[in-house]
Amino acid sequence: MKKLLALALGLVLVLNVAAWAEVVIAFSQIGQESDWRTANTDDLKSAIENHPGWKLVYDDAQQKQENQIKALRNFITQDVNYILFTGVVSTGWDEVLKEVNEAEIPLLLIDRMPDCADKIEYVAAFGGDFVEEGRRQVAWAGEYLKSIGMGDKDVNVVIMEGTTGASAQTGRTEGNLKALKDYPHLKLVGQQSGNFTRAEGQAVMESWLKSLDKIDVLIAQNDDMALGAIDAIKAAGKVPGKDIIIVGCDSVKAAFDAIVAGEMNCTVECTPLYSRFVVPTIEALEKGEKFSKTVVHPEEGVFDTNGGIDLGTVKSTKAADVISTRQY
Repeated sequence: MKKLLALALGLVLVLNVAAWAEVVIAFSQIGQESDWRTANTDDLKSAIENHPGWKLVYDDAQQKQENQIKALRNFITQDVNYILFTGVVSTGWDEVLKEVNEAEIPLLLIDRMPDCADKIEYVAAFGGDFVEEGRRQVAWAGEYLKSIGMGDKDVNVVIMEGTTGASAQTGRTEGNLKALKDYPHLKLVGQQSGNFTRAEGQAVMESWLKSLDKIDVLIAQNDDMALGAIDAIKAAGKVPGKDIIIVGCDSVKAAFDAIVAGEMNCTVECTPLYSRFVVPTIEALEKGEKFSKTVVHPEEGVFDTNGGIDLGTVKSTKAADVISTRQY
């Protein structure tokens, strides 16, 4: 009987040690509005779920800020070890992220930065350089037009923005508008949100095709909206990629397919694959290492039909040459 009791006590101790040793990582994701977001979610979930000794607590906010705030407070109640956070919009996070800080749960910011970032504590941040991505979109269009002898011709440009208030939208819009000043022959004739979704991208383009006299260039702040716009352009009897030059952003596989098919002209990369940064960071934090609050921007490219367009900070790459290597 004593041996059985000792074995039982030993088993309880082992189980308690195992439970104590488990690292619980919570992830508040904004939703699944695009191919990019799906790839981002799958990449991080797979890396965490397959890491020995780690457990994932995942919440999909379905594009609603109130859902994310509720999820963050639930994470605090569950006393998780780390929180990964991507905010659906930039504003309105001050109170709940301060609560995360007060609970002393290390916060890792993924993809989008809240506007209160300078007022809160976070252990690391990873995301695209949205302003530079927006600049590259317009610069590619301007330099491409020069390359085909149309650099001095006035052309009508529309900008399809992402979710209003999201840092990706505000940053890319800032970059778009700044770059337009460098190309005075690019005339902005339309600017509207397509909410980063394919369906709304199609609807916005349908509206523009009816209300605007002429559209020469579409700058879409993500590829899903660009792909939706392509459907609208086809339905209107026009040829996407020829009648209207189309520049997307994110560089998802479907955009590469469209470029190779001649229906899209360019996509500016914003990688969703952050597990290669997040996993070693958490491993290092577990060892007691510390990181600065600098946002880590992955190296990213620009992909188009023929390659070779010089954008100052990068030259474009022919999409067909690298499509087989794309992971998303």
